Amino acid sequence: MLGGRHGLEPVETTLLIPLVARAYGDQLFPDMAVQDRCAAIALAGLHEDEDDIEEFLQDRLSVYGVLSRTRIFRQLATDFFTRHRQGWGVNLGCGLSSYFQWLDRQDNHWLDADLPAVMALRESLLPTLGLRHHSASVDLRRAHWWRSLGLPRGPHAPPVWVMLEGVLMYLQPEEVMHVLREFACHAPPGSELVCDSLSWMATGWASLHPSVSHTDAQFAWGARQMSDFTAIDPRLRKLSEHAVLDGYNLATAWLCPGFRALWGVPAYGIVRLGLAQAR
Repeated sequence: MLGGRHGLEPVETTLLIPLVARAYGDQLFPDMAVQDRCAAIALAGLHEDEDDIEEFLQDRLSVYGVLSRTRIFRQLATDFFTRHRQGWGVNLGCGLSSYFQWLDRQDNHWLDADLPAVMALRESLLPTLGLRHHSASVDLRRAHWWRSLGLPRGPHAPPVWVMLEGVLMYLQPEEVMHVLREFACHAPPGSELVCDSLSWMATGWASLHPSVSHTDAQFAWGARQMSDFTAIDPRLRKLSEHAVLDGYNLATAWLCPGFRALWGVPAYGIVRLGLAQAR
């Protein structure tokens, strides 16, 4: 498996799940196709065993979920760059995802960032897409990561669009709060943070997930209420919420909204946050 050959930790090896889904998912779900030309290149460079790839593809719900959330992230970023043509986009915990292939608007900048081992692997597999495409190593668990990345700060800086895809559920609760607080304290006005959200009920049960169970990673955090995303700082505001799995089949079309209505949080969804006027 990926971690053993490349020295990645269990959470880092979860990057294989979206990579396989984007490389092969268009064939399984043509209506949800994302046309990721970089995923197939990266996957070929990893030389993964066909049986390992097939294990992930058998988890069709997760493949669908990756394609669905990719389309949502991509649309939200497109909307952001329509409003802020010279803004920055940042993929924190980028793994081997390549969103700038879709989001290059000729004026904007994009930064892909992850832990050092992941970024070293990424550098060997994926090209940089032009002068406005940047990369950096980062550990979101450490203080001052916003400054360490050299991201725009201050009231007159261009807005930043921050995405965290498949990241927060693997952090400890205090680490999640640290990430949100760092964004609230340093992001320029007009910035947004978009992340996927797992319910607290999944915490500790990653071994039951058909794909994550192959990586030995564990779910460490999930939202108990939607205010968990904004309570850490009064400047944070929830701008929108997006369903990911509802369209998979009739069962999810009923169960996902029902879970959200009953428990007050989605079993799995995407949350978009913004900043109120700086104090």
